[in-house]
Amino acid sequence: MGLVLNLLESKGYDVLTVRPDQMVKDAIKRMEDIAAGTALVTEGDQLVGIISERDVIRKVVLQGKSIDTVPVMEIMSTRLTTVTPETQLDECMQLMTEKRIRHLPVLKDQQLCGIVSIGDVVKYLVVEKDFKIKNLETYISGAM
Repeated sequence: MGLVLNLLESKGYDVLTVRPDQMVKDAIKRMEDIAAGTALVTEGDQLVGIISERDVIRKVVLQGKSIDTVPVMEIMSTRLTTVTPETQLDECMQLMTEKRIRHLPVLKDQQLCGIVSIGDVVKYLVVEKDFKIKNLETYISGAM
C-alpha cells in the first residue's frame, strides 16, 4: 500500500492557501482560477483552517450574506484532520470516509507540505493496483 509521500511525489506539493482576513470573494476567485474546491487557511507558517465551496454556499450564500464582506475566518473550519507524508493511503481513505471529509492537509514537523483529496487517493490506488495486476499477468504468462 502506498504512502501519502508517494502520492505527493506523483501529483505535486502545491497547496492553495488563503489568509483568514481575506474576503471570501477573493478566496473563491483564487479557487476558481485553479479549479480547486478547497483552500487551506494559513497565518504565517501555521495552518489554521480550511474552506470549501460548500462552506461558502452554506455559511454565506444561504445565510443571505455577501461574499464581498465576509472574511474567510468567519466560515473556515478549524477542527482539522491532518496526515503526515508517512501515513498509509488506506488510512487516509478510512479517515475521509469516517469523518465525511474530502481533503486532508499534509503536515511534516507541524509544517504544511501538501494536501490530498479523496480523488487523488482513489486515482493513485487504482493506478497502483493496475500496475500490480499487469505484473502478475506478466509473471503468470511467463511462468506457463
